[in-house]
Amino acid sequence: MKASQFFISTLKEAPADAEVASHKLMMRAGMIKRLGAGIYNYMPMGLRVIRKVEKIIREEMDAAGAVECLMPVIQPAELWQETGRFDKMGPELLRVKDRHNRDFVVQPTSEEVITDIARQELRSYRQLPKNFYHIQTKFRDERRPRFGLMRGREFTMKDAYSFDRDVEAAGRSYENMYAAYCKIFDRFGLEYRAVAADTGAIGGDRSHEFQVIAETGEDAIVYCPTSDYAANIELAEAVALLPARAAAGQALAKTPTPGKSTCEDVAALLGLPLSQTVKSLVLATDELDEHGSIIKTQVWLLLVRGDHELNEVKAGKIEGMKAGFRFATVGEIESRFGCKPGYLGPIGAKDVKVVADRTVALMSDFVCGANEVDFHLTGVNWGRDLPEPDVVADIRNVVAGDPSPDGKGVLAIQRGIEVGHVFYLGTKYSAAMNATFLDENGKPKLLEMGCYGIGVTRILGAAIEQNNDARGIIWPDAIAPFTVVICPIGADRSEDVKQAAEKLYGELKALGVDVLLDDRGERPGAMFADWELIGVPHRVVLGDRGLKEGQVEYQGRRDDAATKVAVSDIVSHLKAKLKL
Repeated sequence: MKASQFFISTLKEAPADAEVASHKLMMRAGMIKRLGAGIYNYMPMGLRVIRKVEKIIREEMDAAGAVECLMPVIQPAELWQETGRFDKMGPELLRVKDRHNRDFVVQPTSEEVITDIARQELRSYRQLPKNFYHIQTKFRDERRPRFGLMRGREFTMKDAYSFDRDVEAAGRSYENMYAAYCKIFDRFGLEYRAVAADTGAIGGDRSHEFQVIAETGEDAIVYCPTSDYAANIELAEAVALLPARAAAGQALAKTPTPGKSTCEDVAALLGLPLSQTVKSLVLATDELDEHGSIIKTQVWLLLVRGDHELNEVKAGKIEGMKAGFRFATVGEIESRFGCKPGYLGPIGAKDVKVVADRTVALMSDFVCGANEVDFHLTGVNWGRDLPEPDVVADIRNVVAGDPSPDGKGVLAIQRGIEVGHVFYLGTKYSAAMNATFLDENGKPKLLEMGCYGIGVTRILGAAIEQNNDARGIIWPDAIAPFTVVICPIGADRSEDVKQAAEKLYGELKALGVDVLLDDRGERPGAMFADWELIGVPHRVVLGDRGLKEGQVEYQGRRDDAATKVAVSDIVSHLKAKLKL
């Protein structure tokens, strides 16, 4: 490709609404152009990256035995009503009506449609296993779209769906897709981690997220540097930090703590470590009748150590809270504790179920609220001063330095951007939609399903968040818009420069290199600034003076300075860099 035939449109400054590095740099590099809130045009430079991402995905999905199809963006609401997601998904699901007043949705994902295909087409165990995938536009009506392609409303996603005869076979399909995803992300050239994760709104039992490592990532990734343990912080297991409960060593005392309503303030006032305090969080669950009216409310007191934070995903897995919970109202709190929030504790609470985190359940001589304004209790001990908790569970977020659950070291935490997710769905959708097949005995059985997604356009943002500097983007070779750019200096004034550039361009094209020849006639500074901003990984500069000395300049995008290379050696030099 020659630059004069392509479309290059760079900006010196990013638009004011661009917040994160990837958004700023993609706008400045002319890769995307905003059309509306969370909706972007993919300009030619950005589209080249998208197509390379898609090509890698297709090659590895095909190699793993998946079969490509294409499902529509607009889907009949009836399918979503079968699974209940038409109502459950809430405002993120964009609902539309056609001219006949029939309901449709703009797809955010395609579980319903693919399950409908499967129940019609996969009728016998002889047709299994099957894995269908497509790369298609998706739409989620984000409340607050931001960060460019990182949190847009319209995006491109690869979603795949496996169908199997039983749980064991579904497990094999899951492992097959997990391995394929590792190959995909290896080929992208990105630093990533595959972490155990919560299944979220899609549902299912087994789940891994593929996270691109970036300091600007929204997700916290927990891992053990000395073992294979890795999990999203929502799922990372927090082990008890005490080996056993020590005997009581203090008398229970009601201690004045005027104006000190937080664990941090109480610990500072009493001269105690924050880890000796216990934090009280009050939640509520409602039992509803068939009309949706509340017939009974259960209040829950969740206790975590003062230096820890409640993990709401874990809390939602406690028996009795799985159907959903909310934070209790002030009225509900005052009626059970006789006190406003800030000084709450388990002693004296009425009609409350107490859930203690694993570490709290082993604490002794701890400090908690006295259920009286401006007072806390010190020297509190289980068994002596209050009954054992109703439930002991892992309900907190892990912190760096916690023991790894596998016993092979301590945990570390880093930031990541979720770009892929694999789920084992089981029969969640096949049961809702009666998707069955006939087994060897001619009896109908529900299809076992898996779901596997990659955010195609999100890969661009994540790659840039991980790979950028003060000059612009630094693309990995595999997904760069162009792999090599040839920059002739003064080609309009020197026939030698022009011919040498054309010759090198032709040789690289013949080798299958994705090369661009910048024949725009720009000044060197402007030309170099464009390609550093756009992030082409390899640059060759040809000038009249260098050619007379038999040399050109090579510079990798991460290199601090250019390297002089003999004209006769530049092709072999590039072949080595590109591993051709």
